[in-house]
Amino acid sequence: MILLTGGAGFIGANFVLDWLAHSDETVINLDKLTYAGNLENLASIADDPRHIFVQGDIGDTLLTSSLLARHQPRAVLNFAAESHVDRSIHGPEDFIQTNIVGTFHLLEAVRAYWGTLAAEARRDFRFLHVSTDEVYGSLRSDEPAFSETHAYEPNSPYSASKAASDHLVRAYHHTYGLPVLTTNCSNNYGPYHFPEKLIPLMIVNALAGRPLPVYGDGQQIRDWLYVTDHCSAIRRVLAAGRPGQTYNVGGWNEKPNLDIVHTVCGLLDELRPRADGKRYSEQITTVADRPGHDRRYAIDARKVEVELGWKPAETFATGIRKTVLWYLDNQQWVSNVQSGAYRDWVARNYGERVR
Repeated sequence: MILLTGGAGFIGANFVLDWLAHSDETVINLDKLTYAGNLENLASIADDPRHIFVQGDIGDTLLTSSLLARHQPRAVLNFAAESHVDRSIHGPEDFIQTNIVGTFHLLEAVRAYWGTLAAEARRDFRFLHVSTDEVYGSLRSDEPAFSETHAYEPNSPYSASKAASDHLVRAYHHTYGLPVLTTNCSNNYGPYHFPEKLIPLMIVNALAGRPLPVYGDGQQIRDWLYVTDHCSAIRRVLAAGRPGQTYNVGGWNEKPNLDIVHTVCGLLDELRPRADGKRYSEQITTVADRPGHDRRYAIDARKVEVELGWKPAETFATGIRKTVLWYLDNQQWVSNVQSGAYRDWVARNYGERVR
């Protein structure tokens, strides 16, 4: 079996569902269930004996050590993280505690467990750390995409905390020999995405008749990766990646944020037209840019393709249509995740920036 942390969040939950769709291997799912951790994401496998959910914190060494000793997993996959840049600007401490301190405690528990394994199990064991392209900083329009050897230049409390966690993972390999793997992915999108990130926020606000807030000129460029493509990449890295190596995972889809918003609006015009006959793009509203907003991210995913034979199955056109359709078909899920605390946070973050 495998032990996975953060498996009730957006990417983690999609990975659990994807894993069980392709394997009979049991998943131990450890998640703290913060605002973005939602067991409703896993409702379809609530009665599946291959999925064992445990509520807890990766910083709880006693808990993680007991889970490792009891279940003897062959791999640990670390998805657990605070991951929203805007939230890290408003309150960086949670990001330091979870992404840095939490990863440290998890590594310590895993290192101790790994040291108890027999020789063959020690050789085959893997610790896979899921990270982000934001650790590399910001690119100019004429610069090549981020490769695995690009210097780390994080520009937000979130990306700085993830960079620190990446360095810890690397250090535990080089110092202690722990067989680690790191993946740095581009912007994910798809089902079960908490509606504070760009694409789900645009869908939810558009359908509710609310403004569609776009930072600054909307020309911040990101590479977009459909979440199930990301899941398949992680499965492949876990199966065949070389210990100590980093693999960048991207969708080969660089697009400005404003183009993303117009694409979402166009799909909603087609699939769920406004009752008044107007276009959803009329709801687009410019808001003041966030502090230190990185201009461009781009992933060079050639290493994972050449070494491991992985490349994304979805184009942006196919992936974004699937995403919009999922949100249209799952309005109850959207309603259930929109707690009062979430609405208050969105109002505070974007309300302060409207101009």
